[in-house]
Amino acid sequence: MSSTATQPARTHVQTGPEATAWAERLRVANINPRTGLATDYLNHFNEAVMLLEMVPDMPECAEDFLTWTPLSYAEHFTASNFKARDLAIEAYERADPNVRAQFDHITDTMTSILTAVGTAMREVDKDSTRVRLAEQAALWVKPLIAACGGIINGGAEADVDTIMTNSTG
Repeated sequence: MSSTATQPARTHVQTGPEATAWAERLRVANINPRTGLATDYLNHFNEAVMLLEMVPDMPECAEDFLTWTPLSYAEHFTASNFKARDLAIEAYERADPNVRAQFDHITDTMTSILTAVGTAMREVDKDSTRVRLAEQAALWVKPLIAACGGIINGGAEADVDTIMTNSTG
């Protein structure tokens, strides 16, 4: 029997001085030490919402929204000027798989909404249709951004179906 067979499986939960040092590195880098996630990623979605919210007053801003490109968590940090971008990516990879799955589910939902709205905007000619698409997408995505913020900050599980039901209108 090898010596590794008797060792406990490694989990995302660490204790002792190494865990304390890791948590402090994350805290200093503005990454939540409990979840291993950084709110900086939400800027990617906030940018898209900001552009969508400009469309009703300036329909030509739809073209600006259409330049928005979906980015994964790692892609966002790789392309960002975030000081601790490598640490943010490592912390994400080491995060509790359940927390990360909740987070990824919501960010995937936001990406799907924004991508679908972009496709629809490209296919229509009327500014009034683009305005309606932009308004509806913003109504859907904003509460999802808030839900992601809750997950990042260690809040309760988000219920995407409830959020989506309450934000339609």
